[in-house]
Amino acid sequence: MYCVKCGVQNYEDASYCMNCGELLESQQLSDFKVVTTPSIPGYKITKVIGIVNGLSPRTRGIGGQIAGIIQSIGGGEITAFVSEIEKARVDAISRAIQQAQRRGANAIVGLDMETSDMGGKNSFITIVSATGTAVIVELE
Repeated sequence: MYCVKCGVQNYEDASYCMNCGELLESQQLSDFKVVTTPSIPGYKITKVIGIVNGLSPRTRGIGGQIAGIIQSIGGGEITAFVSEIEKARVDAISRAIQQAQRRGANAIVGLDMETSDMGGKNSFITIVSATGTAVIVELE
């Protein structure tokens, strides 16, 4: 499936573009909802299914690490890492959605995003986590 925003080909079961993070057309047509709030305006929660999460560990190759080090000398945004972190965010949310759908949910409420580094101070592994509550909602 191709992203209508940037044209990148994505996996068929992807919810978001792995390049730009755009919601893919097939998911725009679906009625699955994801919010960071505990409720969805205009909908009532009819069943709480439980906690779902998606994890996405990422690392940069040696070239990306060197580019990041060079960019960090000048200060400011380190663009070498921006795309990897964005891809990890999209993957983590997509995995949480897939887990919720497998359990019969049509929405996730209370989605929380967290990041952490793994492996100590010399680590180049970043883990992005998306955790929320899978629910079934219907229009009020």
